[in-house]
Amino acid sequence: MAKNHLRILVVDDQSSVRELLKAVLGSDGHAVEVAPDGESGIETLAEGFHDLVIMDIRMPGIDGVEALRRMKKASPDCGVIMMTAYASVETAVEAMKLGAFDYITKPIDIDEVRSIISRFTDESSGAPEERPLEIEPSSEIIGASVAIREVLEMARRVAASDATVLILGESGTGKELIAHEVHEASPRGHKPFVAVNCSAIPGGLLESELFGHEKGAFTGAGRQKRGRFELAAGGTIFLDEIGDMSSELQAKLLRFLQDHTLQRVGGSNDITVDVRIVAATNRDLDAAVADGSFREDLYFRLNVVNIMIPPLRDRTEDIPLLVGHFLKKHAERGSKPKRVSPKAMRVMMNYDWPGNVRELENAIHRAVVLSRGETVFPEQLPAKLQAVLDSDVDGEKTGVTIREMERGIIIKTLAQTEGNRTHAAKILGISRRTLQNKIKEYEIES
Repeated sequence: MAKNHLRILVVDDQSSVRELLKAVLGSDGHAVEVAPDGESGIETLAEGFHDLVIMDIRMPGIDGVEALRRMKKASPDCGVIMMTAYASVETAVEAMKLGAFDYITKPIDIDEVRSIISRFTDESSGAPEERPLEIEPSSEIIGASVAIREVLEMARRVAASDATVLILGESGTGKELIAHEVHEASPRGHKPFVAVNCSAIPGGLLESELFGHEKGAFTGAGRQKRGRFELAAGGTIFLDEIGDMSSELQAKLLRFLQDHTLQRVGGSNDITVDVRIVAATNRDLDAAVADGSFREDLYFRLNVVNIMIPPLRDRTEDIPLLVGHFLKKHAERGSKPKRVSPKAMRVMMNYDWPGNVRELENAIHRAVVLSRGETVFPEQLPAKLQAVLDSDVDGEKTGVTIREMERGIIIKTLAQTEGNRTHAAKILGISRRTLQNKIKEYEIES
């Protein structure tokens, strides 16, 4: 982990508290895991290293005080901050005697939490150590979710071979970053990595761009030119948006995959090139093969190993880490990175991100430019994201009671989540238990 960035475990039976702390502290650059009760918190702590635990005192089953006792016995160097909605000097003193670093009361003040964490980092003998993550992110691959870890593990596993790799995923998911990861982790890592976006180069020029041309091959070809394949010799060529390649060029690529030889445009000599191919597309190649727009034999040649990158909406737990990364990346030169308000983070956690990581980065860059203070608020996010916030009160009318309005919002949110109460509670910013009580109170049918 980077200096002053900690591995934090949040233990609380309220999902709203867990998600708030995970989102906000994650945006500060910390790696945050959560557990819903004392028993699972003890198990999570035992499974891996953590610098700090932030834990509620009053929980069902094993309470925070007992969990603290067991945690300090198993991991004496791990710091623990206790939380409670019941301010009690006696409980605080007991927690301190058992080794708690500090004690805060609910409702949570995020600035207070940050202040205590900062003090823990400065004062604790075990906090600021540099300890590597289980999978250390390289380049700009940011995330701690199981989904992205599986992608990285697959990329590094296939890197040792020379097999052709096909990377699949929606636009903006980071296919080129994964291709670069395959290259860097391979024996070819010290050789060139050449990327070509097949959809960005007009079809008539793409062949010359890939394979080169001889002098006089066409009007304007005043000299011989080596193509991208030759420039990548010994290394890796990344063919992005391979699904947009013309059928004529597909045939020439197939030939190269068969014998690793090419001919420059206007040439007749076979040129042998040692290069590994990593291809990527956001198209459904099975469907393209079925409709005849993509050669089946080329598809099989490319698809020796495939890596599927999940969309951002399927790994929302990575959003806070990505937000923190982009806040630092786009901070004005010489200034501290901005922070994101809990409300803005909640909006980003509940947005679908059709443009994936690329769209998230653009949103953060925009917000950094527009925000004048140290904190990014929902108002600085793009209108599409603000609509997520507005949708909770969409269609509200004057002259209705608060109860009627709240009932309507809950019904609309449950419809949006197809009855998934856990997801609905997350969107509403309340615990699942509170949502269940509201459903019963307002007699909302399943």
